[in-house]
Amino acid sequence: MSANPDKIPPMPSGTLDIRLKWLILVAFVGWVLYLMGPALVPFVIAALFAYLFNPLVQKLQGKGVGRSLGTSLVFLILTLALVGIVLVLIPFMERQVSNFIDQLPRWAAWGRNVASPWIESHFGISLESFDSEGLISMLRGHWKEAGGFATAVLAKVSKSGFAIVGWIVNLVIIPVAAFYLLRDWNVVVERIHALVPRSIEPVVARLAHESDDTLGGFLRGQLSVMIILGTIYAVGLSAVGISVGPLIGMIAGLISFVPYMGAIVGVGMGVVAALVQYQDMLHVVLVLAVFGVGQMLEGYVLVPKLVGDKIGMHPVAVMFAILAGGEMFGFVGVLLALPLAAVIMVLLRYAYERYTQSEMYKDSESPILVSGALPDGEPAEAAPLAEPIGGDKPAGAVEKSEIVGDK
Repeated sequence: MSANPDKIPPMPSGTLDIRLKWLILVAFVGWVLYLMGPALVPFVIAALFAYLFNPLVQKLQGKGVGRSLGTSLVFLILTLALVGIVLVLIPFMERQVSNFIDQLPRWAAWGRNVASPWIESHFGISLESFDSEGLISMLRGHWKEAGGFATAVLAKVSKSGFAIVGWIVNLVIIPVAAFYLLRDWNVVVERIHALVPRSIEPVVARLAHESDDTLGGFLRGQLSVMIILGTIYAVGLSAVGISVGPLIGMIAGLISFVPYMGAIVGVGMGVVAALVQYQDMLHVVLVLAVFGVGQMLEGYVLVPKLVGDKIGMHPVAVMFAILAGGEMFGFVGVLLALPLAAVIMVLLRYAYERYTQSEMYKDSESPILVSGALPDGEPAEAAPLAEPIGGDKPAGAVEKSEIVGDK
């Protein structure tokens, strides 16, 4: 009988020593990267930028545009978009935040005179200990003192001359590094691919290809969903007549990467804003209709078309990943939680394939499987065979080596 070519071969002798050396090398590289973390931040941002927009440059290449010219066109478009955001969107959102803070006393009065008595009469929970006035005074004082987001940033930076120099250097390094990385992305990927040991090259290439599909599709799709949802909510609430509707809509859209969190926060803030501003149920229903339409578009159009099942994680697992990332690494951990989870899911799927093909899983010498009986003499039910992952393709099959940048 011929051997199955898709079956994962047994571990050869000496492999443990090789893996130990690789583990030591990876640990050393990780330690060096940790020490150089602050200096690597602008280059990591530049690499992320190049990774996200490399497919766009490749599409331009497919239409006959040179790599350097395509990179320049992408940079020009993004620069114009950034200038538009700075000149239009940021001042508009600053006015929205100021309007929201000016309305906070009315929100507090509504909560104290309407919401608190209703909650206490229906649930027996008293909110008298909550100091809403102190919170409002703190927010208004800090906002007026800062004079806006840009002023707050400039004030913080101006406290140290070295901080100013650092910001200027980063502002120069990030776009320059991003341009060259984006222009030479395929070359960089090919050189990294050439450094991979030939013995593990097929597996590494397969995992890199799957991680690229999962991570790239998720990041680009999720960013698109967040922007589209934020725009839908902002325009819808503004059309309904909510004065701070654009701010609420953008907040709901930006936090929609957490399952159901964007809708919950947006509905809560929108309903309160409608009750405080109009004090009727018509505008509450209109607010609910806006978020209902947004949720339907998200569930049936945006996510299936733009994101799909890229990560393959349960919503509870997504929430846990975000909370764990925030607990360990703060706000940066929250931002990186889902991208890292996407890569980890690829590695876990591969580990599952290896496990189901290993002797530990099959355990052909187990007394229970050999005799077909449990230790107490009762017959054992036959366990169903594990289906191969990915349809009819055998589990553990290694695809042809592919380079991420040449997709």
